[in-house]
Amino acid sequence: MNLLAESNLPFTIALAVMGLLFLLQIIGIGDFDFDADVEIDGDMDLDAATGSAGVLGAITTLLGLGRVPLFVWLMVFLLLFALLGLSIQALASDLTGSPLYNLLAAVFAGGAALPVTSVLVRPLSRLLPQDETSAVGLDSLVGRRAKITTGRAAAGSPARARVRDRHGHAHYVMVEPHEAGSEMHEGNDLLLVRREGQTFFGVSLSERKLAPVQ
Repeated sequence: MNLLAESNLPFTIALAVMGLLFLLQIIGIGDFDFDADVEIDGDMDLDAATGSAGVLGAITTLLGLGRVPLFVWLMVFLLLFALLGLSIQALASDLTGSPLYNLLAAVFAGGAALPVTSVLVRPLSRLLPQDETSAVGLDSLVGRRAKITTGRAAAGSPARARVRDRHGHAHYVMVEPHEAGSEMHEGNDLLLVRREGQTFFGVSLSERKLAPVQ
């Protein structure tokens, strides 16, 4: 199989990009552990923000983006895209005597690689070293859903809450209501909308009619 053939060009480029990213990561030139989560600014309109976060969150969950660092997800996707694309072209050549138009083959390969990547990264996330995925900044927890585990949260009186980061690891933070007149009790689900120092501020999911934390 000629990787430099025009019909295989998208897949050869994908392999080259994958190799380049891997090399840069190994030698430490680039940091490609991108954050795929959606953060919500406390000054934004909460209804619009939570709606956007819900849609984007559903998409990223479906694709498996929150399971592993984006660098790992991208490497798996590029590898699958290239292998599936080359296989499609080889099959087309065997059946018809000529490969498909490269952009058409790329669409087929990309459409097949997305769900396969989503399936593969789920077990892969459990195999990654703990210290590779557990370090996150506190600001990355803003926009995520949490649950009150201990105490009653009121203005000036925070309660302890559990929140999971983009890798699924649990963190325990102190939370007060975003709205001064609100209270949140043990077992309540909430959305973290802003942070001041070590204290987070949240909005009850029941007030916003959002799905509870799983």
